[in-house]
Amino acid sequence: MDHQKDLSQSGIVIIGSGLAGFTVIRELRKLDKTVPITLVTREPGYFYSKPMLSTALASKKSAEQLVSTNVEGMAAQLEITILGETDVSAIDTATQTIETSKGQISYGKLVLGLGADQIRLPLQGNAANEVITVNDLVEYAQFRKKIEGKKRVVILGAGLIGCEFANDLALDSYEVDVIDLAPQVLGRLLPQAAAQALQSKLSEAGIRWHFNTTVQSIDRNGDSISVTLANGSVITSDVFLSAVGLKPRLDLAKAAGIATGVGITVNRQLETSSKNIFAIGDCAEVDGLVLPYVMPIMQAARALAPSLIGQPATLTYPAMPVMVKTPSLPTIVSPPAKGATGTWKTISSEDGLEARFESGDGKLLGFALLGTATAQRGALTKELPPILQ
Repeated sequence: MDHQKDLSQSGIVIIGSGLAGFTVIRELRKLDKTVPITLVTREPGYFYSKPMLSTALASKKSAEQLVSTNVEGMAAQLEITILGETDVSAIDTATQTIETSKGQISYGKLVLGLGADQIRLPLQGNAANEVITVNDLVEYAQFRKKIEGKKRVVILGAGLIGCEFANDLALDSYEVDVIDLAPQVLGRLLPQAAAQALQSKLSEAGIRWHFNTTVQSIDRNGDSISVTLANGSVITSDVFLSAVGLKPRLDLAKAAGIATGVGITVNRQLETSSKNIFAIGDCAEVDGLVLPYVMPIMQAARALAPSLIGQPATLTYPAMPVMVKTPSLPTIVSPPAKGATGTWKTISSEDGLEARFESGDGKLLGFALLGTATAQRGALTKELPPILQ
């Protein structure tokens, strides 16, 4: 109990009010109603569902309507202190304090739920500064303002976020062009046959694809922008959205001497290399894995909460399929582990496609389900090996 008392005096401090930060707090409150918790965030501290940013147009929701609970509501509901619109500039691991724009804060345990930034490619042309990325609600509100009364949007990146935004915009009657260096959509997630099926459904929705090429320059041309591609073609558009991927936010951890790889390196208890500091979500790397999806965050939060109050738990990852929010052709994918050997087998039907990645002895190691085949999700997930045992 001494440990508990000691912890209550200095409390738990969480940096970041995304799904990771708030889910850890919810899990903590199930286990301990009284431990002091302070949430520090550069956002206001409201709660919204980030995955809904790429479906809000079709669901007729404004940026403001995506906020499900305001900051006062979250603070009251979870009995925590929220320091909103607060920047953290440094972590002092020796004194167990963080420097913020609202003063110094001590921590007993510190959780880094810093998230990730959209990767911004260096682009040429006099309109390169007009490139938009959408990574939070504030940026999404700016994006919505920018496309208001406009008709044409260019998206750089045909990955998960690029495809979801493209589908959402097309459903709202925008003309959408998508550019990607890869030869297909969702290059890292889907086998060729599945990518082809998704691409053609999205093409039917009006999306135009520009594969195996990239952007040469973006130039302002009166009311519109001209996007010149490396293959020589020129696209005339109103708005340019970049969605080429995410990179974990590491600067704060690096400056404090905390070990980092692709993400902030943590063990299976979510501990970093520094005593009493933990990391979770899009910024964390567990056993070489950075998984910026909802299900891994929920799993990690359930393992981290007990560790924070002195009951260490070990993180395991079951198979966790990823849902791609493309209403034109709903898609669920559970890619095989890196380096897995096997072959893709595809069964197509009129309104769906099931692709299975099987080992030489017929074991299921991954799958992609499109359209009506998404009904197989539960059954096939049970056959998959866990990601982390």
